[in-house]
Amino acid sequence: MFELDTPLSEIKSAPPKLIKNLQRLGLKTVRDLLWHFPSRYEDFSQIYVIDDLQPGQQATIQGTVESVDTKRSWKKKIFITEAFIADETGTIRAVWFNQPYIKNSLREGSLVNLSGKISIAGDNEFYFSNPAYEAVAKRETETLHTGRLVPIYPETRGLTSKGIRYILTNVLGALKQIPEPLPESVRRDYELPEINEALRAVHFPEEIDLALQAKKRFAFEELFFLQLFNIEEKNKLKKEIAPELKTDFDKLKKWLASLSFVLTAAQKKVTFEIIKDMAKHEPMNRLLQGDVGSGKTVVAVISALIATDNGYQAALMAPTEILAKQHYETFKKLLRPIRQKVTVGLLTGSGAWLFTSDDLESEIKKTELLKAIKNGAVHILIGTHALIEKNVVFKKLGLVIIDEQHRFGVAQRASLLKSFKSGTAPHFLSMSATPIPRTLTLTIFGDLDLSIIDEMPAGRKSIITKIVAPENRTKAYAFVRDQIRKGRQAFVICPRIEITDNQQSTMSNVSSVAAWDEVKTVKEEYEKLSKKIFPDLKIAMLHGKLKPKEKNGTMLDFKNKKYDILVSTSVVEVGVDVPNASIMLIEGADRFGLAQLYQFRGRVGRGVHQSFCLLFTDSSSKSTADRLSALVTAKNGFELAERDLAIRGPGEFLGSSQTGLPDIAMRALQNMMLIQEGRAAAEKIIAESPDLKKYPLLRERIDQFQKSIHPE
Repeated sequence: MFELDTPLSEIKSAPPKLIKNLQRLGLKTVRDLLWHFPSRYEDFSQIYVIDDLQPGQQATIQGTVESVDTKRSWKKKIFITEAFIADETGTIRAVWFNQPYIKNSLREGSLVNLSGKISIAGDNEFYFSNPAYEAVAKRETETLHTGRLVPIYPETRGLTSKGIRYILTNVLGALKQIPEPLPESVRRDYELPEINEALRAVHFPEEIDLALQAKKRFAFEELFFLQLFNIEEKNKLKKEIAPELKTDFDKLKKWLASLSFVLTAAQKKVTFEIIKDMAKHEPMNRLLQGDVGSGKTVVAVISALIATDNGYQAALMAPTEILAKQHYETFKKLLRPIRQKVTVGLLTGSGAWLFTSDDLESEIKKTELLKAIKNGAVHILIGTHALIEKNVVFKKLGLVIIDEQHRFGVAQRASLLKSFKSGTAPHFLSMSATPIPRTLTLTIFGDLDLSIIDEMPAGRKSIITKIVAPENRTKAYAFVRDQIRKGRQAFVICPRIEITDNQQSTMSNVSSVAAWDEVKTVKEEYEKLSKKIFPDLKIAMLHGKLKPKEKNGTMLDFKNKKYDILVSTSVVEVGVDVPNASIMLIEGADRFGLAQLYQFRGRVGRGVHQSFCLLFTDSSSKSTADRLSALVTAKNGFELAERDLAIRGPGEFLGSSQTGLPDIAMRALQNMMLIQEGRAAAEKIIAESPDLKKYPLLRERIDQFQKSIHPE
């Protein structure tokens, strides 16, 4: 008997080559194989007689093999196997290419099923082209690959759905009964099949409705576990003790009055939500979302100042050095009006800096900064992952802020907070300029309270966005030149750095090398723009292969107007603030997701000048036009994020590896009803048994689930 943790290598009935190919697909245990669900089903359940077949039809027939033969094509390169199958109504030809072994499988006089598409030859002859075939002992034989709903699986080179079906039927036939982790009340309330029934129904369904119900069960199960996990995380956090960080409103009002701008109503609302959270003795755990340029950083500064006013330190972590330095510069700018001494440190992989609000700044040794952090002389520390290294020790940490936190991955949140703990639990504020659809927020970030800045600062001009067809390139370049003559600057974004040798070798195996040739590379684009299009302008190049010091230097030079145009990869997607840049030109715009395009566009429109976003594409497809038009017409980032989720799906939107969720649950994240049902079921079970002692199997599965989502 097989158990879920049985290695596939122990299945003696499966050929070693098949096991090896399954392992290449990441399937190592029986559990992995069973949860490798079909992506679709072919309905070959109805058996037709040959005389009733129609061209273009997907059909199954059952008949006797009259003859079978294999020969080479005239070029001696392709094997062609041809068989004639007869039933009581007629005879039909079947053809297979490069499968000579079929001749040995289809013996003359034997009874077989053929399933596939009916093609038509020039002389009006019907025939099967590359059909699935299966020998049957008698007409009532239960079949695996034909004459039924046939599961089609995600495959890889050397691994077919037929091979997967073969091993699955052996595994399911000798599988030890799997304990049911879902409480009976949950299955009853939401009409979900039992786990063993569901596994058989998802792989070898008798009816399509049974397969869909089984898939719903497994999607619900994963979302239910995630919601339980989120509720438990929230409840655990409530038991922790955090410093009660009170706000001196008179001092806050004086500081806000010193700024050159007035907070929007939305900024005031989210600030008050954070102020209330930080005043409690349980840790704040809040996600602050807002469009690019909506003013999240000033809210972060206010939160950090409240911590320092109470004698605590604050830490802000960003995913890239460029973004960390951007925050450091913004903090310096906003803190200068304060006469009290607030010390801000910057710690990255390339160096350490220290600033005080009396306008003294210096680059110092990392060891000196680490010492200052430990003794409490650094009030606010900004940095990259360097902040959670073991040698970074805070004296009295009260607040942790993580920017673009979705980039760190869901699995890292617990370890991040763990790294930052120093006695009491710090308050935790996540920030994201990538609008996240409500369905994802309720699930992936369901343990966080949500604050949204849904209003832009007064006077901010909307960015004019245009889709540029190939025939309008020259006009677009002329427009860019005109804007630069007026003193503006431009970003040019490309999808790739260069085509590597490995990719070039791959191209020889794909049908359309032209698709690769169309990809604009940074280096090619830089050469073209600097030598052919704008030889009189100053152009710089930026990409991820540059060293951090080179990247930062190039970015600073561009910000200081030493260059007119910056040609870059997506490294500028987040956090770069160049107020004088008013043009965002995106090459190969169809190769980016809408959320990413939105981030690129948000790099301009940060100054007083009217800004423009030009979307260059060589694609003439309607789907590309519809997708890019969404960027032109969407009123805000949240509306666009919903469209992006609908178009690309959660796996592409978030990245499956960041969620720890299987594909079936990722796809279910678009199903708001299922998410709400999972949440309601989780809340009911936790209310009934907060520690899940009444449900030991569920407790065990949640612990396993927590390890996959939040590894230590």
